[in-house]
Amino acid sequence: MTAQTSRAPSLAPSPLLRETIGSIAVLTLDSPKTRNALSEAMIAALHGAIDSVRDDKSVRAVVIAAEGPAYSSGHDLKELTARRSDADKGRAYFSQMMKSCSDMMQAIVRLPKPVVAAVQGVATAAGCQLVATCDLAVASEQATFGTPGIDIGLFCSTPMVALSRNVPRKHAMHMLLTGEHVSAQRAYELGLVNSVVPAGAERDAAIDLAKKIALKSAYTLKVGKEAFYRQAEMNLADAYTYAAQVMAENMMARDAQEGIGAFIEKRDPKWEDR
Repeated sequence: MTAQTSRAPSLAPSPLLRETIGSIAVLTLDSPKTRNALSEAMIAALHGAIDSVRDDKSVRAVVIAAEGPAYSSGHDLKELTARRSDADKGRAYFSQMMKSCSDMMQAIVRLPKPVVAAVQGVATAAGCQLVATCDLAVASEQATFGTPGIDIGLFCSTPMVALSRNVPRKHAMHMLLTGEHVSAQRAYELGLVNSVVPAGAERDAAIDLAKKIALKSAYTLKVGKEAFYRQAEMNLADAYTYAAQVMAENMMARDAQEGIGAFIEKRDPKWEDR
């Protein structure tokens, strides 16, 4: 199917492109001059795009890619610094921006559809946070990852939330305390990305992965993704109690009945997404 590219009409060019490739929505950070910084406009555009695909039944999975040499350099420090001239020296704006970014990241987690990052270059600070927030990530062998806020006197506290939920604790602390970047291969070894591919192949690889997942029942994907993140925050006993309830309810779904029947009858299932 031919890819369709669109931009939402606005007074200024959107920093985000959206393409539809079959049942996959590809969202591309498109501000290479700012190294795809998560500016106020970029955060709003990305959050809006995530919200727009939530109830779009034609979209079954999402890929978040980027243009230019950087996937994302994190928050736009020039934009933030400009508000130090405010009466409160920027405190209210800084709080607003951190909340807006955190809300956008949580919207990705809450989206009832899988989200795959396609990382072609450097992903630092909130850019690294974005990769860690996505459900899956495919990285170019040239990609690097880091949380270098410590080098400028600004600990990467919000990126830490997603990073520490992806990477073993001591390795996360090493990245946060030293600001050192890790290679794509090292990110794979740490569990930050799912696979490393030759440079230039990451976007297609991420789309192929999203297409593979999109063949599954949308209802089951929704149930599974929500359950995965909820149980991860529970103690073992509560997690098993919750997961057992989810699985029992899932067994009552039409797609579970169809999928099990198809398996027994050795045929392909016909999903109804319910």
